[in-house]
Amino acid sequence: MAVLDLEMPGADGVRVATSLRAELPECRVLIVTSHGRPGHLKRALEAGVRGFVPKTVSAQRLAEIIRTVHAGNRYVDPELAADAISAGDSPLTPREAEVLELAADGAPVAEIAERAALSQGTVRNYLSSAVSKLGAENRHTAVRLARLRGWV
Repeated sequence: MAVLDLEMPGADGVRVATSLRAELPECRVLIVTSHGRPGHLKRALEAGVRGFVPKTVSAQRLAEIIRTVHAGNRYVDPELAADAISAGDSPLTPREAEVLELAADGAPVAEIAERAALSQGTVRNYLSSAVSKLGAENRHTAVRLARLRGWV
């Protein structure tokens, strides 16, 4: 059993959960988060996470949830689950989301292309598509919207 923070220093809790489950398939993972965005919940569930709760849950309730997940059951905070259902799926392809995430720090297209091992034209196409799909004015607004919804 592992209890992870979604945003650990230097790591993404969902990626850590994926790695952990690859090495220890029987390990049950619970994620606690202060960022209960719908996209984060969906990614966590796809990674095999068995529990997902906000950090605002009481210590007593958290202990109960840990026991529930440890016993092999699943627990997802009802409010987070409802938000995820109503938000729908991300319109971004995995590659668009990846390129948008690489653009989050304001990196120029050339740098994003190098980091993603893509041509600059392909990066521009992915960014343009993501901006269009999100109805954003530019890539910076697209990053903000995608993060707000938990899609990157």
